Amino acid sequence: MNVYSKKIKWKFLLFLLAVIIGVSSLWYTGKLVRELKQEERRKVELWAGATQKLIETDVPGDLDFLFQVIENNTTVPVLLVDEDTLIVSSRNIDESRFDHRKTLVREVKKMGKKHPPLEISLGDGKKNFIYYKDSTVLTELEWFPYIQLSVIILFIGVSYLAFSAARKSEQNQVWLGLSKETAHQLGTPTSSLLSWLEIIKEKISDEHLLKELEKDIIRLEKITERFSKIGSVPALENQDVNRVIRNAVQYIIRRTSEKVQVRLNFSDDENVWVPINAELFEWVIENLCKNAVDAMKGEGMIDIYVTDITQFVYIDVQDYGTGIPKSRFKTIFKPGYTTKERGWGLGLSLSTRIIEDYHGGKIFVNYSEPGKGSVFRIVLKKTPNLPS
Repeated sequence: MNVYSKKIKWKFLLFLLAVIIGVSSLWYTGKLVRELKQEERRKVELWAGATQKLIETDVPGDLDFLFQVIENNTTVPVLLVDEDTLIVSSRNIDESRFDHRKTLVREVKKMGKKHPPLEISLGDGKKNFIYYKDSTVLTELEWFPYIQLSVIILFIGVSYLAFSAARKSEQNQVWLGLSKETAHQLGTPTSSLLSWLEIIKEKISDEHLLKELEKDIIRLEKITERFSKIGSVPALENQDVNRVIRNAVQYIIRRTSEKVQVRLNFSDDENVWVPINAELFEWVIENLCKNAVDAMKGEGMIDIYVTDITQFVYIDVQDYGTGIPKSRFKTIFKPGYTTKERGWGLGLSLSTRIIEDYHGGKIFVNYSEPGKGSVFRIVLKKTPNLPS
């Protein structure tokens, strides 16, 4: 299991734990709400029974008790209305809200939908009806878990953004430190190799051997320069992106099997000027081509397209290999993600940093289908001033 897979596992476990806590909170609060609703229903039924008894009884002692029952309802909003929907009595509700009859009728209908009204018989076929709604405490309790979850989600969101910003800043520092140290470590032996090359030239006459040795040393110099640029914000210059791609491809062709062919789908005399850092952009093209070679298992065709439109330039690198599942379109650009047994999983992450952070562009999987191949797309902004 690679580093990225472990991170995904922990994120899933934390998310699952949050879901369990949220569902448990909702279930328990719902249980309390249901119990309180039943309790309030019993209170209103008792209030209705007391009112009915008050109508029927003539015994003073009973009247005192019934009045006490009615007065003890201090929480549940209750309306007692007649058959014409006129207020007879109320408890825990502001009657001044119902100055207009339409307002009263609307409120009665709303309360009736929430809780079925209780009927009180007055004799001679006349009736009153008791309507009620949930108490303030019950309403607050009903909304409490949702407010609680909202606060938790907001807290998690803010914490995640803060953590991500801190982690990105830390990663930037690691990138800078690692790049500078790598450039420094490579610089000294590379300079030494250049000196040794001059000595070897005096003693060996094999021009082909010397030429290849010189190419490798120049390559080391280029790698050193690349790392030094990663360690600081690189300068961008108007460059012919076709020429830069052609240079990167030439290196790939020399270092890969003859079974791999790279086809450049643009003409040699076609120029597309874009503000880029040539050294770093070549690195991105090399990474994409190397990934394409791995996807095709060292055999097949790589197509590179450059599309010049009004404000942007699209560079598409297409292979005909194993393809990428749609669920991994974004994760393959994360540091540490790799499908290889050997490797750090930094190639595409490094490419993302170069294109998006240093060039203000975008790099993404434009198309992929398992068994048919993939197309990686780079989007760059065109330069407004063409070189003379």
